[in-house]
Amino acid sequence: MPDDQSLLRSLVQSSGISRINVVAWRDLDDPEAGGSELHADEILKRWAAAGVIIESRTSAVPGRAARVERNGYTISRRGGRYQVFPSVILRGLLGRRSHRPDAVVEIWNGMPFLSPIWHRGRRLVLLHHVHGEMWQMTLPGFLGRLGWLIEHRLAPPFYRRTTIATLSNSSQREIEERMHLHRVAVVPPGISPTFVPGTERSSTPLVVAVGRLVPVKRFDQLIESFVEVHKMVPTSKFVIVGEGYLRTELEDLITSHGAQEWISLPGRISDGELLSLYQRAWLVSSLSLREGWGMSLTESAACGTPSVAVDIAGHRDAVKNGQSGLLVEAEHVAGTIASVLLDEEKLNDLRLGALDYAQSLTWDSAALQLFQLVSK
Repeated sequence: MPDDQSLLRSLVQSSGISRINVVAWRDLDDPEAGGSELHADEILKRWAAAGVIIESRTSAVPGRAARVERNGYTISRRGGRYQVFPSVILRGLLGRRSHRPDAVVEIWNGMPFLSPIWHRGRRLVLLHHVHGEMWQMTLPGFLGRLGWLIEHRLAPPFYRRTTIATLSNSSQREIEERMHLHRVAVVPPGISPTFVPGTERSSTPLVVAVGRLVPVKRFDQLIESFVEVHKMVPTSKFVIVGEGYLRTELEDLITSHGAQEWISLPGRISDGELLSLYQRAWLVSSLSLREGWGMSLTESAACGTPSVAVDIAGHRDAVKNGQSGLLVEAEHVAGTIASVLLDEEKLNDLRLGALDYAQSLTWDSAALQLFQLVSK
């Protein structure tokens, strides 16, 4: 029986698609790159390996080259964080027909590129989640209200006839209910095969959280939860991996609790260091307000490390509640973490469940399913 990679190569050859243009806000080299950028790279490198010529247009990255080759595809970086949107739209409207690609993939990350008005051919939009309340957290005041209005009211009518791909059933429901878009397909992300169980756990309880240090991730509240956990489990330690503009504020919060010895903030770390953390950790946790999925929750699951996370859309699919981890309301995160750390039998059951669930998620399958949507 052909594997997903072979099926993808055959589909590319029969689809008539040889060139795809991708438009996205950021790429993997951006200092604030996160799950969306990782997802794009995993998909695009598989499409490129199957024979598709891919050019991805993103905003510029300070100190980095304007054009770069990565994993078989090209990235063109031009324009600032907000200039990239009108620039892409104008270029699309004025572009010569002879240079138009066979398909366009738009990654809608809060602010849309309005691809339906400038590309009439094959088209796919990747929309990982509705941003909703994130607008006011990131851009308080008028700009936040404007962003919400564009996402929820002004942009959606242009996408009524466009296929949307999202990561989870819970995100699909939010897109349909809040944005009134109904051509929404669910394609779960994969897990890199590099994420595997380790040989040794931390000798003392270790909880890990991963993400950009920005308001929507609510690391300030997670730190407060860690403080409560430490009162119940005095030997526990915590690591928050990631970088962002809230670093100083979070460091000050840790210091105010006198928690420097048992809550660490190492910043961005290497892939090998992250793998080691997942393998050594007893649990991972997330208190994020919005997620399309929750990559850290499934990456750690592949290492046999379960999660305790807040019950939100996205997490409800990244975590099999009661099997690969536990989903609870924000106010119960601390108590749940502590209870699991103190219950060896429960922890072992969740470890086995996490491994079992992780085996069902592959990037090859995601790449194939998304190309099937593009080629329709």
